[in-house]
Amino acid sequence: MKKITVYLRFVVFILLLAAPPYVLQSIGKITWLVPKFWALFFLITVFTFMVIAALGLVQRVKPGLYAQTFLATTVVKMLGCMAFALVFVSKIHPDHGVFLANFCYLYFLNTAFEVYVLLCNLRNQN
Repeated sequence: MKKITVYLRFVVFILLLAAPPYVLQSIGKITWLVPKFWALFFLITVFTFMVIAALGLVQRVKPGLYAQTFLATTVVKMLGCMAFALVFVSKIHPDHGVFLANFCYLYFLNTAFEVYVLLCNLRNQN
């Protein structure tokens, strides 16, 4: 997959991912979102972008390390998100059910997008 296509798909994905929380916020259902939801959204989005950028770089420089790079960057993303979640919960004290739903919504859909990019790129290498 070409680099421009990956980044364009990432932007479309992020816009689609941001649409439901934005609609909830605009119709007044802010109790379904944790305080500082957009900070959480931004952090997980930045981690996902870093994973995709690293994969693009490795694919150009040394394609044989593509799968290992994916695993390493995904582990770094997971540890960073978990550390942020710990700080977030300890400082802001959100409703735990709402936080869990918001965090899982963002984290797992971003991870699914990373896997999609991985599979598309590995398919194109053959």
